[in-house]
Amino acid sequence: MKVYISADIEGITDVTHWDETELGKGVYGQAQEQMIAEVIAACEGALEAGATEIWVKDAHDTARNLIHGRLPREVKLIRAWAADPLMMMQELDDTFDAAALIGYHSRAASGGSPLSHTMTGEWALITINGQPASECLINTFSAAMYGVPLVLVTGDKALCEEVNAFNPSTKTVAVKEGKGNSTINIHPHQAVRSIKQNMAEALRGDVKACLKPLPNEFDVKLTYRKHTKAFTAGFYPGAERIDETTVGFKTDRYYEVLRFLMFA
Repeated sequence: MKVYISADIEGITDVTHWDETELGKGVYGQAQEQMIAEVIAACEGALEAGATEIWVKDAHDTARNLIHGRLPREVKLIRAWAADPLMMMQELDDTFDAAALIGYHSRAASGGSPLSHTMTGEWALITINGQPASECLINTFSAAMYGVPLVLVTGDKALCEEVNAFNPSTKTVAVKEGKGNSTINIHPHQAVRSIKQNMAEALRGDVKACLKPLPNEFDVKLTYRKHTKAFTAGFYPGAERIDETTVGFKTDRYYEVLRFLMFA
């Protein structure tokens, strides 16, 4: 069994302030340690369920957060950014049996986390077919494009509720809840235990039930915080400027959505 894991940091237990997410900041080390611990837990759960190969994408900021030597030997680690349209799911293809997202967070324009955003701070809101899109939803569709089921998502409570509504078959582990500019967290050790247990259970269960079919068409709208960014993005082939801060794009191929997001 071949498993893909994409790991972010804003949805890791106890991470609450932007300083905790930035390599080089004095308080970053604690968040990095917990990120590593939660990724290890997901890997160990996968191995316990029979995985023989695990690929992990370090998908936060510099993508140089995880220490490879701390991860199980079965893990191949993808570091830094290739500038590939798959972005946080780089190297994913149809040879994988399952995927998981660890340390993910609420979308832009959501109150579920003090660190809520989608992809970049330049976008105030992204919608796909009218649904506000999180990084989780974008990457769920990326996995579905290759027929790979998303079996587990961990992060804040609001994101987990979004996942539960979208596909109840995907397991979730809510490690914290956002309240204004604060977070209420479960104990880090409890988070690690729960992630390992849920990953193992997910892979032992009906994995195929976690696969959501892709929509036939995609209507994407990007709302920028700055009108100057929307002006430029409106020149992307096939895109149109809807108003001063919003750019739209329509296609029947999801890979073209990813290409649009990367360049826009």
